[in-house]
Amino acid sequence: MKINIQTTFTSGLLRVLAALPYGLVARIGQALGALLYLIPSKRKRILQTNLRLCFPEQTEAQREALARSTFRHVIRSYLERGVQWYGSAQELKSLVELESAIELQDSYEQPTIFLGFHFAAIEAGCMYYSILHPVASIYTPMSDEVTDNISRTQRARFGTEMIPRNGSGREILKVLKSGKPIMLAADMDFGLRDSVFVPFFGVQACTLTAVSRLAKLSRARVVPFVTTVKPDYSGYKLTIFEPLENFPCGDPTDDALRINQFLEAQIRLIPDQYYWVHRRFKRRPPGEAPIY
Repeated sequence: MKINIQTTFTSGLLRVLAALPYGLVARIGQALGALLYLIPSKRKRILQTNLRLCFPEQTEAQREALARSTFRHVIRSYLERGVQWYGSAQELKSLVELESAIELQDSYEQPTIFLGFHFAAIEAGCMYYSILHPVASIYTPMSDEVTDNISRTQRARFGTEMIPRNGSGREILKVLKSGKPIMLAADMDFGLRDSVFVPFFGVQACTLTAVSRLAKLSRARVVPFVTTVKPDYSGYKLTIFEPLENFPCGDPTDDALRINQFLEAQIRLIPDQYYWVHRRFKRRPPGEAPIY
């Protein structure tokens, strides 16, 4: 009963946000983020720690300004889940500008892995693509049951096939070989299993080798994509890049490093839009002290 009430409230709130003008919701999110940054919190400490590690060349004042801007983007992105999860297909299309280096199709002769990253607008890009073409998505179940149920249902509302990260590898390979592309993100610390430690902004980061392994088993090409928040509250831009060359190369560690290097280059273009609030360096190499 409690879960049903929570689901109704959360869903209702997101529907209200979806009904409001996008620009208004974005501005409210920015203002709320600025306000919440003033309050001490676990996420704020994680954010500041990550920026201190990854941008040692910046002054303390520069990192503080970046932290404030990042927090505004993060909170804003939560409110924008309203339009992303409950807005119409037509509205989402009107908000997203697409730039693709590859031809987008309903299916592909060569299996295709779309490799995403946790920027503030990742949800908008994934939802937009799912309107255009059939796609499957590997997702990580959320700890909150209510939010997890809503997110899984709404992400699938345009036909996306949702596959849990701990699901069957055979199921994933079957989808890829059918011609349907799969979207996934591999830029978080998901544990030591099937992971290696490679540098990310000069800091050893526990990085998944799953992308390399899937690409090898399915002979898939790996196509990175990044969704950015456009200025002036005008929406988003989904950029789909050329497939990574010589990937996988035969060495999962080198492949993981290449992904981190690609991501780092994209972050440097829009550093305040990356989700620095997650514990990217949660696990440490043997002998290294905890960071958080």
